[in-house]
Amino acid sequence: MASITLMILAVILCSRTSGATSRGGLFEASAVTEKHEQWMARYHRAYSDETEKTNRFEIFKKNLEFVERHNMNTNMTYKLDVNQFSDLTDEEFRVRYTGLVVPEDVLKISSSDSDKKVSFKHENVSDTGESMDWRQEGAVTPVKNQGHCGVCWAFSAVAAVEGITKIAKGELLSLSEQQLLDCSRDFNQGCAGGIMSKAFEYIIKNQGITTEDNYPYQESQQTCSSTRPVAATISGYETLPRDDEKSLLKAVSKQPVSVAINGHEAAFKQYRGGIFDGDCGTQLTHAVTIVGYGMSEEGTKYWLLKNSWGQTWGENGYMRIKRDAELPEGMCGLARLAFYPLA
Repeated sequence: MASITLMILAVILCSRTSGATSRGGLFEASAVTEKHEQWMARYHRAYSDETEKTNRFEIFKKNLEFVERHNMNTNMTYKLDVNQFSDLTDEEFRVRYTGLVVPEDVLKISSSDSDKKVSFKHENVSDTGESMDWRQEGAVTPVKNQGHCGVCWAFSAVAAVEGITKIAKGELLSLSEQQLLDCSRDFNQGCAGGIMSKAFEYIIKNQGITTEDNYPYQESQQTCSSTRPVAATISGYETLPRDDEKSLLKAVSKQPVSVAINGHEAAFKQYRGGIFDGDCGTQLTHAVTIVGYGMSEEGTKYWLLKNSWGQTWGENGYMRIKRDAELPEGMCGLARLAFYPLA
């Protein structure tokens, strides 16, 4: 009799536990619907009709599940969150919000076994220190937003030029990405993609670049205006050796550096904070600017990346990503292709 009573109690307990799990589960339908509505309000998202809303809700749900499953793992060194990209598929996101296009000859120049390899200005730096943050040195402008335009290459290049201008001339100026978008057309294709080296070449040929105020960002390619006053100049640029984080460290210790990166994967897209060491390949699809490096309290070395997706992404627009990741190309390929301008 006692055993029968225990069995009944066990069945009741399991039933209640199952019901609670079902009602309070991470991905219960009404909870996801509410989160989607809250997300739409926060990011001012409106859909053309119910069909589009339903389709976008399913994508949002999938991304939310990915985020919450990741965050349940307490061993991870970084957190994810839904953000302005969470109703986009990974492919839609890549097309709209990245924009790096790499010419074959550029990769050859940076390769360590290439006859075209040249020395670089900072190769003899011996003391890089444990940390550097060019924001604290006043050499980094506020995080910008490329919007629905694949022009990361211009934002990455401009951030590097802004940095070296401050370091060399003592004045921090917000420079014009729109000028590069409109006028840097040797290989670069506006919102359809480009590369930072060609942006630097345009600035050199044009004998300078103007300010953001003089040539504001429009989020689309316009007619090139060459009459704006020059605010900053560079004398040249250098390409760092490929797959070499030590050389990259030497350069970043002296100035912000433009780098190519695999920036379209799901975890990168929905990064919230912490030191990123998530799954990503070496397909270079995005461009950012390394503006520093350091080490966490737990002893993990990281790079500090300035992105161009606004201040709601990541750590107020920045990412800390693992440094010395025991991969020749660096985490997400960030040491594969790097450039910096010369004052």
